[in-house]
Amino acid sequence: MTGTTDGGDAVISAFMAAGADYIFSSPGSEWAPVWESIARRHRDGVPCPHYLDLTHETVAVGMATGYGLVTRRGQGVLLHAGPGLLQGSVAIHGALLAGVPMVVASSESTTYGDGPGPDPGGQWYRNLSVVGGPHVMAAPFTKWSSQAASVHTLPAMVTRAAELAAHAPAGPVYLNVPLEVLLEPWEETPIHRVVPQGTTVSSPAEVTAVAGLIKAAANPVIVTETTGREEGGLDALVAFASAYRVPVVEPNSAVCANFPRDHELHAGGDLEPWVDTADLIILVDCRAPFYPPSRRPARAKIVVIDDVPQRPHIVYQVLRADAYLSGGVAATLRDLAAQAGPAPSRTWESAEPESVRKAEEKATGLDPVTVTATLRELIGEDSIVVDETITHSRVVQRHLRRTTPDSYFYVQGGLGQGIGVALGVKLAAPGRTVVLTIGDGAFLYNPVIPSLEAAKANGLPLLILVYNNHEYRSMKMNHLRFYPQGAAVETGEFLGNDLSDQPSLAAFAEPFGMHGETVSTGGELRPALERALKSVRNGTTAIVNVRVSR
Repeated sequence: MTGTTDGGDAVISAFMAAGADYIFSSPGSEWAPVWESIARRHRDGVPCPHYLDLTHETVAVGMATGYGLVTRRGQGVLLHAGPGLLQGSVAIHGALLAGVPMVVASSESTTYGDGPGPDPGGQWYRNLSVVGGPHVMAAPFTKWSSQAASVHTLPAMVTRAAELAAHAPAGPVYLNVPLEVLLEPWEETPIHRVVPQGTTVSSPAEVTAVAGLIKAAANPVIVTETTGREEGGLDALVAFASAYRVPVVEPNSAVCANFPRDHELHAGGDLEPWVDTADLIILVDCRAPFYPPSRRPARAKIVVIDDVPQRPHIVYQVLRADAYLSGGVAATLRDLAAQAGPAPSRTWESAEPESVRKAEEKATGLDPVTVTATLRELIGEDSIVVDETITHSRVVQRHLRRTTPDSYFYVQGGLGQGIGVALGVKLAAPGRTVVLTIGDGAFLYNPVIPSLEAAKANGLPLLILVYNNHEYRSMKMNHLRFYPQGAAVETGEFLGNDLSDQPSLAAFAEPFGMHGETVSTGGELRPALERALKSVRNGTTAIVNVRVSR
């Protein structure tokens, strides 16, 4: 590569060493050295990560999250100064909750125009500076946060950040790279390649002891939230549960497909019936099993199987463990399955209670169950569903009945990230149909225009299915919970709830040349979804805005 190298080249070289496929950026003026490095590499035929210009921070971080959910590998995210970091903070926090690795970077000035070298610009002095630096702001919603204070340490800071992001518990890290460091000359030197982390499991004696507890249990149950996030996790959990004939509960806090919903051992989404009857509760990648946390099992011993059982980003966590198996979950489950011996005979409740099946059979019109069941029939198992519904999330999880790894992801943290996450999933899985299920309230929280622009500019077609009840239903439900006989019930005045004056959500598709439809009756649903799927499979995003009955 010809031309003088500087901190921008150091950043790109370090991301290459870290194995980043993409740099997702909501651009800021500090990143000119990175842009110049990429331009030189393109000119000279030198490899570099793909760079995506995105017009909103939530979209940039969300796409890195979606890409990481599928690939399980961290990418680079470049934001602008402190304000851009704060704008992206909700999505960064979501990545932390989802356990998705990424290296997020933004900048500051250290000289404010009074030092030697290029003038950083007056905006840093007047508007963009943060007392203590942006890395101090990032600390509460990232796994690790620091500053690269010199171009000489910059490459190793980036690769160290990538390693920290990838190792358990995986999550986003933040690096503050001052503009003066980016502009500082750098003598290009080889950067040590970041290698994948090794697999760890508990000692054989500890695994054997837990296997003995399971064999001795008369009424055990497995609870899981995120086993499917680990590569091979779903299959390992199926093998483990089958070997010991233990039913599996996926609570409503499950964030991905962890166990096939049609498997005979799937025991639904409610742990409560087991809390007082089970004699052994096995928490597999389950960070918050009991609610309220003081809810104590009547007689069960508790085994925790997790790469990092005590999640440092959780403020208050109660597991009540009697035994821990810490390390790679899939490997641990396979080790346990190997010690199972003859499978015992056990009985339990049906994975899908009769009342649930009847609810689906009897649903008429545009009940959310009907919408979800129709979607399930049309999209097939090879599709991926990203879910950002709230009041309908239980319906979506239950009636999609996902059975394969990486076929369902629930968006974590604050609302407004769903479209970006779905775009990142599509980027990682271009050959699969990606569907975003979302409520109208959540849709309106999303940066819709930047998201749709990113979909069109980068050839990432989605089916966006809106469950539209024209209200923030969860707001009203909580109001009724606390004040069941209050003034709002008496007068009908429910604040924070009404979305009846929203614009046509399907109409957002029109300026981008995308497919948009509004569905109001049962007879319109299937044809509309079929047209939308045809559009998506032909390369054009579709928005189907469905008026649901509740």
